[in-house]
Amino acid sequence: MNKNDIKSSIEEIAGKAYKASGEIANAGQEVKLNILKTLKDLLIKHKKQIDAENSKDIENAKSAGLSGPMVDRLFISEKTFGSMINSIEDVMKIKDPVGEIENITTRPNGLMVGRMRIPLGVIGIIYESRPNVTVDASILCLLSGNAVILRGGSEAINSNKILASIISESLEINGLPPEIVSIVPYTDRSAITELISQKKYIDLIIPRGGEGLISFVTENSKIPVIKHDKGVCHIYVDKYADIKESAGVIINSKVQRPSVCNALETLLVHSEILEKFMPVMLNELKKNNVETRVDGEILNIFKNKFNFIAEAKDSDWDAEYLNLTLSIKAVKNMNDAISHIKLHGSNHTESIMTENYSRALEFIKKVNSSCVLVNASTRFNDGFELGLGAEIGISTSKIHAFGPMGAKELTTSKFIVLGNYQKRL
Repeated sequence: MNKNDIKSSIEEIAGKAYKASGEIANAGQEVKLNILKTLKDLLIKHKKQIDAENSKDIENAKSAGLSGPMVDRLFISEKTFGSMINSIEDVMKIKDPVGEIENITTRPNGLMVGRMRIPLGVIGIIYESRPNVTVDASILCLLSGNAVILRGGSEAINSNKILASIISESLEINGLPPEIVSIVPYTDRSAITELISQKKYIDLIIPRGGEGLISFVTENSKIPVIKHDKGVCHIYVDKYADIKESAGVIINSKVQRPSVCNALETLLVHSEILEKFMPVMLNELKKNNVETRVDGEILNIFKNKFNFIAEAKDSDWDAEYLNLTLSIKAVKNMNDAISHIKLHGSNHTESIMTENYSRALEFIKKVNSSCVLVNASTRFNDGFELGLGAEIGISTSKIHAFGPMGAKELTTSKFIVLGNYQKRL
């Protein structure tokens, strides 16, 4: 298909989504819950077909020479499929945000003023790999009363198509237009350009993926964008940290699933505890096959005892490795750690290891990433883990939504005013 045909097709898809958006915006909670229940049943029913289509994508990805982490993101394992089902079940338990009235106050003239939650309208989501995003994004948009247009990566086209068709089937079974959830069926990059130009029909664009995709969408979209940017996540080990417990959290943050955005990339260690902490930490990292890159101070102290460590380059402090590589830097104090995070972080996830309550509170106050943790793994910055049921992504933008975006974050609010025939003087 040539670019003109793609342009016409994308405009048609967007127009149909816009027309259908009113149907889901006005659907009651019972209807939306029935859609989700139907979707769960259909996914289980069609699991063999889903596996078959996913296998095509896996084989194509391997033939194309995609990296191990990319193939890992693409694979719908038993665990991944189970998480999709669990996400639907959890989202069904979430309170429907649409129509909720908040912050009602009474003005001196007797007017009652409040805000009512309403859907955003039509949301375009552009993402790479992970086909489970197709389900997670759709169920959150459905619960929040939004239509959604999905443009997944070319490497997952077969998986995304069958998942989207099952979602559309669940809508039709419950008497709603299938166009409420649409998928862009084209792998050509021009489809992204056309999608982010549909300002007449689309209210918001959410990109999820690599730095190149995020930059392209942000710089070229004619529609407001909420970024799901890269995750350069940090843990700061304070001088008051429990060394053994901290090492366990760090290994979890780095090793449990290194290819995701909330995995640890840079470790900051208070210089006063280097002699006590680093031997424990380096041994644990070696056991877990983590390639370790350290600053000059750490290298000078430990290079003779730990010959597997390498010296970090300046570029390592800005790197999102997405693999078993970790950079480690010594800092003089907590303020130095915070300064490093501000200079090299991506507003994603940071954690402090400390037994000192006041220092923990200071860290929380001064570090303004989307999620700041105390004595906990960076892997907890996730919509499911934080009680949102699922997430559309982790916003690193501070406008409208910041951090994991669940159903409520996909709504906005309008003022409502209840009067008794008041007239403005």
